[in-house]
Amino acid sequence: MKVEKRTFIVSGGSSGLGLATVRSLLDGGAYVSIVDLSEPPEEVRTSPRARFFQTDITNVDAIERTVEGTAAWANETSAPLGGVINCAGVGIAAKIISVDKTGARPPEPHSLDVWNFALNVNLTGTFNLTRLALKHLVYAPPEGEDGERGVIVMVASAAAFEGQPGQTAYSATKGALVGMTLPMARDLARYGVRVATIAPGVFASSMTDAMNAKTQKSLKTEGIVYPQRFGKPEEFAQTVRYILDCPYVNGETIRLSGAGRLPARL
Repeated sequence: MKVEKRTFIVSGGSSGLGLATVRSLLDGGAYVSIVDLSEPPEEVRTSPRARFFQTDITNVDAIERTVEGTAAWANETSAPLGGVINCAGVGIAAKIISVDKTGARPPEPHSLDVWNFALNVNLTGTFNLTRLALKHLVYAPPEGEDGERGVIVMVASAAAFEGQPGQTAYSATKGALVGMTLPMARDLARYGVRVATIAPGVFASSMTDAMNAKTQKSLKTEGIVYPQRFGKPEEFAQTVRYILDCPYVNGETIRLSGAGRLPARL
């Protein structure tokens, strides 16, 4: 799909991997609907081809307003909807059971609130934004010899395959996205809409910046084969562009990890 003069919805587009994706799409001539709670940087926010929609990804009514607002904007600019890149997500850590070794407190099961929050953001948020955007995407003008109308990109994680201790809820949400990819692609084939998922390993972020030197070294030397460094946000954005650009990428989950695998513990 040619991204130029197409409108893409990017959730979590104000920072991190989402922001890198927004910048890449803008560089390619696309129009971008940025869906996030916080505002993007000024140079992005003030672009004539960017529109910020402050949205709580756990609120289905807010998502629907954002999708309808994006569709109206796309009509105004004559840049039809081209796809959704679901970068909004939350990383949480909680053991399935926490036991006080001193015996002073009874065992504490995993918080149900934490579980529900992870599902609401990572899984249900992706599902809602995608299904509501599809109301418009299936009517987008087809392009090319394949009659392609659009692309859905979901963001899983290496934790979908080898989650670490404390990642039961997080891994469940990311594994579910991997499991959704093929059936969704099969559902949408009749409309000329492709679906792919990216499963990043450890990427440079504010979270990795906050890690101590020992933890950073452990992740790089024990978990990553080559190149032995954290992924760069622009490398994630390049992978999104590859998915958008290559019509034969469909129903796949692409690991983006430097051949790395998360160790059982740090």
